[in-house]
Amino acid sequence: MTLSRTYTVALMGLTGHPIEVEVDISDGLPSYVLLGLPDAALAESRERVRSALVNTGAPWPNRKVTVSMSPAWLPKSGSSYDLPIAVGLLMSQGVIAQEDRRDHILIGELGLDGQVRSVRGVLPALLSAKKAGIKYAIIPEQNYQEAVAVEGLVIVPVDTLRTVIHYLATSEIPERALMPLSSQQPMLDLSDVAGQKSARRSLEISAIGGHHLLLIGPPGTGKTMLAERIPSILPLLNQEQSLEVAAINSIAGNWTPSREITRTPPFVSPHHSTTAVAMVGGGTHQIRPGACSLANRGVLFIDEAPECGNGVLDSLRQPLESGSVTISRSLATLTFPARFMLVLAANPCPCGKFSGRGRTCTCSSLQIRRYMQKLSGPLLDRIDIRVFVDAPSRVEMASMAPQESSAEVRTRVINARNIAAERFADEEWQLNSEIPPSLLRKKYAAERSAMNILHQELDLERLSARGFHKVLRVAWSIADLSGHSTPTSVDVQEALAMRSGMENSG
Repeated sequence: MTLSRTYTVALMGLTGHPIEVEVDISDGLPSYVLLGLPDAALAESRERVRSALVNTGAPWPNRKVTVSMSPAWLPKSGSSYDLPIAVGLLMSQGVIAQEDRRDHILIGELGLDGQVRSVRGVLPALLSAKKAGIKYAIIPEQNYQEAVAVEGLVIVPVDTLRTVIHYLATSEIPERALMPLSSQQPMLDLSDVAGQKSARRSLEISAIGGHHLLLIGPPGTGKTMLAERIPSILPLLNQEQSLEVAAINSIAGNWTPSREITRTPPFVSPHHSTTAVAMVGGGTHQIRPGACSLANRGVLFIDEAPECGNGVLDSLRQPLESGSVTISRSLATLTFPARFMLVLAANPCPCGKFSGRGRTCTCSSLQIRRYMQKLSGPLLDRIDIRVFVDAPSRVEMASMAPQESSAEVRTRVINARNIAAERFADEEWQLNSEIPPSLLRKKYAAERSAMNILHQELDLERLSARGFHKVLRVAWSIADLSGHSTPTSVDVQEALAMRSGMENSG
């Protein structure tokens, strides 16, 4: 029989689709035809597969070869199809016995010497394969560390094409040592930060409800230190969330054989010179997730935010609202998750010294206004908490008293989140920042006196409709921390002060 079938997975974003690879060898002039919407990297598979077979000692058919990948309408990209094509050729020539292997998938790029090389997206591909009922996965040895995170699949790590041939002939799974994994990476601690009482409370409230935060202050006052320590006060990710984070990194090509799947929330800090495509994702030949998707379930920190290029920060407005990024290209439309805490840091003026009495500031009022206008109104309207981070006093710097640690703050954050989770037990969300606007005015409204304060701010046009809802969500986080069953007028007033930036962290 000259027709063989092997199986693999095609990724569209984080979603995998089962692919049947048919290889037919027939009489005719020697040729190689590849069908099924392949991209340039896949179209080059002929030479990689041919050299790999020859250098492995296997024959290359000097006949007409037709490779069809179905469903044909689905675009295929990348070099991960090399291995299923090579195995199909060996089956069609009788080197490997013809068997129905619908419960096996093959993923891997071939080197010219027959080495099986690592590819991107193995983790999300295996997660999709498991849902499709696949039992065995033949994958590159270098991808083994991420592959074993998928429970319920028999992982077959291979380093060469010879190893694949041996496994398919004997069913002997090659041994592979698993590197020890840790559930949590070492993190920076809040105890390193001197003073900043108000900023610390703002961080804690943000962590409780998943609220977005803007830190404004002169250089050297600790804005970056505070932001870098936010993951240390966030609860650890559960198994599903950690796999989702790892899958995004796998697609982005950030995975290395020594990388661990941890439960620590990600912290992503792109440089302010980054582009809009790098921020939200995109690409021409292959669509990749951007910084906001890599920060999914964690923190996206942008230092020197006003220095970002035109449109970069505003490109985050849609992800902040929907919690996802949709990227459309001519061949496909992909959606990546993007539920992150946005933390922006900015100086108060171009020279950075406009604080206190501003005596050392050399900027004009026009320069200061233009500088802060780089943060657009629609973006600032999506920021829940704004806090001014002033320089710690001499007394705070010289104090030998121990500062509160991240572990202590995290305990309070977890307790407050547990209260919210119990309140939202019958809902589709668990964080205060995700309460729908319609329910904020009815089921999850604050006390009457507190609602009157918000309505007054709305009437005076000091709050937009979005701002009204955001203040109320922050008030719920303050109430959970304070042990109030419903936000009080005090909680709402504090939330209003946090939104307006009236609180000072001195």
